[in-house]
Amino acid sequence: MSTVSQEGNTESKKERVNVWELTWLDVEQLKKYTTESGRILPRRVTRLSAMEQRYVTKLIKRARNMLALL
Repeated sequence: MSTVSQEGNTESKKERVNVWELTWLDVEQLKKYTTESGRILPRRVTRLSAMEQRYVTKLIKRARNMLALL
């Protein structure tokens, strides 16, 4: 029987970005929340709260409309 160690789980050790400090002009930061094809990543992937996810989604859509994020 094998056991699973927590050492391989680096996702929980990552530093979280304060999404409340982001603006629609922070294109490089917003690209972290989109796929290569430009689709917005779901909450289960981004690990954001519901309120943070809604905020990031609005920022991405605003950036798309202003042609800053392609």
